[in-house]
Amino acid sequence: MNNPTPPAPATTYVVGIDVGGTKIRAGLADAGGRIVADVVAPTHPHGSTSLVEQLVEVIGELVRAHGIRHDDVVATGLGGAGVPNDTAGFDLAPNLGATEHGLAEELEAALGHPVLLENDVNVAAVGELHEGVGREADDFVFVAVGTGIGMGVVVGGALVRGATGAAGEIGYLPIGADPFDVAHHRRGSLEERVAGHTLAERYERSTGQTITTRDVFDRVALGDRHAIDAVDDEARYLALALVSVNAVLDPDIFVLGGGIGSRPELLAPLRSWLARLGSPALDIRFSELGHRAPVIGAARLALEHVHSPTLVKGLIR
Repeated sequence: MNNPTPPAPATTYVVGIDVGGTKIRAGLADAGGRIVADVVAPTHPHGSTSLVEQLVEVIGELVRAHGIRHDDVVATGLGGAGVPNDTAGFDLAPNLGATEHGLAEELEAALGHPVLLENDVNVAAVGELHEGVGREADDFVFVAVGTGIGMGVVVGGALVRGATGAAGEIGYLPIGADPFDVAHHRRGSLEERVAGHTLAERYERSTGQTITTRDVFDRVALGDRHAIDAVDDEARYLALALVSVNAVLDPDIFVLGGGIGSRPELLAPLRSWLARLGSPALDIRFSELGHRAPVIGAARLALEHVHSPTLVKGLIR
């Protein structure tokens, strides 16, 4: 007797993944882009388990959690801190640990379905486009400040990637550290001044105390002058970057995200510096989706590929 054919899935499923330096966040989405299952896993130390193996495990966990078959997942979108390259890995990825050339092909071979790579802040912007500020504005930028700094650009309701996919790499703006110093060319002059570790380093230079970036923000609430000064310095460089972006793109809204960008203690000094720069009216908001934004956006990227494999319509120009 032949085994019965498994029932067809009620809907198409895709996976959206955000690969960070310490965590992998992933979500299973239905045909409407709704996240129906999610998982967070620590990023394994580089060299202990390959990134491909980790991602296959994470996707398997999602499939089991929602009670579907592996074959019901038809595509995966993946956001990483870099620029997708022609070898299906990431370039300009100083915080990713490795560029992982061939990442997409290896994952496709392991999963049996298409894998789309995109910059992590770009997919966060796509998430905001569909379920955040994009509901009221077609022109906005998503600026993420955390381990590094990056930006996703949405113009006319579509993600703008640029000629080489590096649009929004504002860490390389010649602001902050000496842009002519080759030592600052790997991460970029702006990133050298606003990346997560710099806050704690500023505090240590002024006090001799070694604390975490999170501690610096916590001490702002306690009125610690050194912490307040460190955050104010961060806000100054960020304000310079936003004013520069505004001069070129003139977006309706600036959306801030990331471990540093989403801290409420940053907003008042940022607005103060914007006013001093002659731009007090910029519409600055925190991300409505938080850490969910890149997962939602990556899933949308996968869905768009399923509907139009040759052109990701409505997402990428």
